[in-house]
Amino acid sequence: MGHRNEGTASAENEATDRLQRVTQAMARLKVDALPRNYELFHEALFGHDPALARDVTSLAPNPPQHVLDRIGLAYRLTGHCGLIEEKSCVEAARVLSGAAEEMSAAIREKQTFVGAMETLLRAIREDRDRGVEDLLTDVDFLQSSAAELLRSESRAEQALKAGLDRLDAAERATRAAKAAILRDRLTGLPNRIAFANRLESLYESGALPRGTALLIADIDGFAAVNRDYGTEAGNRILKRLAAILRKSIKKNDFVARIGADEFAFLFADVDDAAARTIAGRIHDSVENGLVFATADGEDNGALGLSIGIALSDDAESAQHLTARAEQALAAAKVDPRAPIACFAPGVAGRRAA
Repeated sequence: MGHRNEGTASAENEATDRLQRVTQAMARLKVDALPRNYELFHEALFGHDPALARDVTSLAPNPPQHVLDRIGLAYRLTGHCGLIEEKSCVEAARVLSGAAEEMSAAIREKQTFVGAMETLLRAIREDRDRGVEDLLTDVDFLQSSAAELLRSESRAEQALKAGLDRLDAAERATRAAKAAILRDRLTGLPNRIAFANRLESLYESGALPRGTALLIADIDGFAAVNRDYGTEAGNRILKRLAAILRKSIKKNDFVARIGADEFAFLFADVDDAAARTIAGRIHDSVENGLVFATADGEDNGALGLSIGIALSDDAESAQHLTARAEQALAAAKVDPRAPIACFAPGVAGRRAA
């Protein structure tokens, strides 16, 4: 219990220190204390994207909010991607307002034309002695009114078409932003949010899902790689690993990056034996394909991968299933010679055969 409390206190202290550093960095540049700005500076200070860090550290004092938002959107930060939907709603309101104004103008022109027609017909009925010149003058006026009516309706049609085009572009941008929110920026894999959504969907019917295996994998010693060789080296490893993992699964399977060096898999219609076979295949493909070499060309050998497995058959919720897989992963990391562990009810972790 003492060790656990010490670990919790250490994590809390680290979180407090990070928040203070983010706040200080924003205060130095006089950046507004908006949630999305905190996210931007946190990613710049503690993320693993050197390009994002450079863009933020190169900002001059008092940066305009639109500049900060442009950076956040460029790197697909969740808080900033939400702005796309907000802007889309504003754009839709603007388009509809403009189209309504043009349509109102066209209606007024039509009403004017109809009124002129009624006036002319009434005059003809009431004054049968009107001369040809008077009739020609009235016809010219009607012709001019009709031409203006056509121009007004044409403007309304063009405004409506342009508005629909803008709405279509805004909708595409919104869809792209929503997709970006669910995508890991570094590896291109689905992220933790996408994984959580996918896992929760298994339990939407209210019945326990059957035959689904959750695998959580972790790169052994990854923190040491970042510490000894820098985050850029770590990022190259993660990108390479993502490419290997994509090739290790089938079309209907699912893999996501859910942590710095942690990945989650979902496989449908599998039992315990099949899940262990799949985990072994993934482990072998990583062990054979993920060779770590430093910038000077020195080969540091293959990086290891630990995998925890849990089956959905008696897991009562998405959180329950995840906890079981995490527990199995913890067991797998104990012994590098047996890096795959399966969860079994009543057992902390069971080694894969």
